[in-house]
Amino acid sequence: MADSKEKLFSEFPPVSTQQWMEKATADLKGADFEKKLVWKTNEGFKVQPFYRMEDLEGLKTTNALPGEYPYLRGTKKTNNEWLVRQDICVECPKEANAKALDILNKGIDSLSFRVKAADLNAEYIDTLLNGICAECVELNFTTCMGHVVELANLLTTYFTQKEYDLKKLNGSINYDPIEKMLAKGKDKGSITETAQALIEATAALPHYRVLGVGALSLNNAGAYIYQELGYALAWGNEYMRRLTEAGVPASKVAENIKFNFGISSNYFLEIAKFRAARMLWANIVAAYNSEHDCEATKMRVHAETSTFNLTVFDDYVNLLRTQTEAMSAALAGVDSMTVAPFNKTYETPDDFSERMARNQQLLLKEESHFDKVIDPAAGSYYIEYLTVAIAKQAWELFLATEETGGFYAEAKAGNVQAAVNASNKARHTAVAQRRDILLGTNQYPNFTEIAGNKKPVTCTAGKCGCADHEESTIPTLDFDRAASEFEALRLQTETSGKRPKAFMLTIGNLAMRQARAQFSCNFLACAGYEVIDNLGFETVEAGVEAAMAAQADIVVLCSSDDEYATYAVPAFKAVNGRALFIVAGSPANMDELKAAGIENFIHVRVNVLDTLKEYNDKLLSF
Repeated sequence: MADSKEKLFSEFPPVSTQQWMEKATADLKGADFEKKLVWKTNEGFKVQPFYRMEDLEGLKTTNALPGEYPYLRGTKKTNNEWLVRQDICVECPKEANAKALDILNKGIDSLSFRVKAADLNAEYIDTLLNGICAECVELNFTTCMGHVVELANLLTTYFTQKEYDLKKLNGSINYDPIEKMLAKGKDKGSITETAQALIEATAALPHYRVLGVGALSLNNAGAYIYQELGYALAWGNEYMRRLTEAGVPASKVAENIKFNFGISSNYFLEIAKFRAARMLWANIVAAYNSEHDCEATKMRVHAETSTFNLTVFDDYVNLLRTQTEAMSAALAGVDSMTVAPFNKTYETPDDFSERMARNQQLLLKEESHFDKVIDPAAGSYYIEYLTVAIAKQAWELFLATEETGGFYAEAKAGNVQAAVNASNKARHTAVAQRRDILLGTNQYPNFTEIAGNKKPVTCTAGKCGCADHEESTIPTLDFDRAASEFEALRLQTETSGKRPKAFMLTIGNLAMRQARAQFSCNFLACAGYEVIDNLGFETVEAGVEAAMAAQADIVVLCSSDDEYATYAVPAFKAVNGRALFIVAGSPANMDELKAAGIENFIHVRVNVLDTLKEYNDKLLSF
């Protein structure tokens, strides 16, 4: 056996990094290596096209072990189990109870109830939790920030009366006033006093966490990954600093904090984010507590798939997005997870979409066995590098936030909101220019899809279920999804009563006309236009005649750059203002064509959204 291994390795001699670089450079045929193959992330660091063992030299992350401080590789030692969670917005406690009992038989082992503060009383809690074994399922609760202590007392009384072993109960009460500030612009104050009272009220429930870090709201507002992580650390540290200064032991504070993260579609960076988060948080808590390797330094993480990149059109693609997001969080070792139903953007999720969302996690467990192996990404040259890189970026933001007064001060001043909203705007621009792809929305749309009754729902971030008519006094996060502007454009087309027809006048070079016709069809269908492709025409006159016969509103000339010198002006004159005339491409003679009166050119460098808005203004006002 040893001889065969030696023979195998002799057939594959080692290749140095320099040899790889030389091969890559040769294959690029003179193209710039840095521009072609090196990716600069939104986080500001560069990612190389390949990594080798030598890239891990000096990285302490490779020495980490599962279940051991600083928990980079997870807080568990024997498996990678996580809880499958589903959220229930309680309108009627009896109906919510029936739904909870039903889904507990369908794979759910973590429930989250959003309850209205005005309804809280002992009978309400008894009805809501009737028949639910609190020792068998994690129970999480959210209500108005001003009523969390009341809720805690009701729950403690209920569990005691039911004679539960309180040490076996797991769950949370989400006291997160800063998230309310970010989402709704309202500062309720008294954070320290309420937090202390809540910790005291749940003293009999040692495994209930009551201080929430709602970094999910940052994720849903379009924050970059380093922003979500860096601000989340500062958010958690706000509780640590305030409460330890008030006399609460550091370990007690840390054991009451629960981090609620979002999960974006950046697969490998999300894996790295959760690994880095545990490591950095463990170090922060250790700075308050001399005992490093203790329960207090373990970050408790709930993760939820992002709504920022969900779409109304081609909504089944949302299943693909949330599936890869769930995969990255599961591999990264989160403690519990919620997968957003695919139709969440335009209606209240129904039984079908909720079942699909549950099953997405169950498939990862029961068929893919993601719950069996702890941190399978460990040792990957690429992911180890990403973990360290994202940790550095997030740590710098954490330190900068602390130096300017801490997270609460920065949020109250609107600085956190401004930074995240700037990222939101930048990401919308990237989507508008198709530098970031939303499949089915800004690229490869379903040509025949009609929204019908589907309309984007209003964001409910920060909603607490109580009457609250106070005016916002603090800047808020912008929760516009990445697809929102494209959806508004397409809905404008659909509701106008006129669906413009775009006719592809294909002529000349076969390969170029087909490629440009395909590009143009995808481009214009993003606005909901009807596209008519063609095999090709012998003359531009024949093509224009066919376009007019089809009652085209748009004629797109599709050919090669060289042939546009021959075809473009005659085709433009033949159309003679009867339709919007577009040239597909960016030919060298563009200035000459513009001088001849041709105004519209579509190619990979144009802003797709702005161009289509301009076309809508022209076409829908006819």
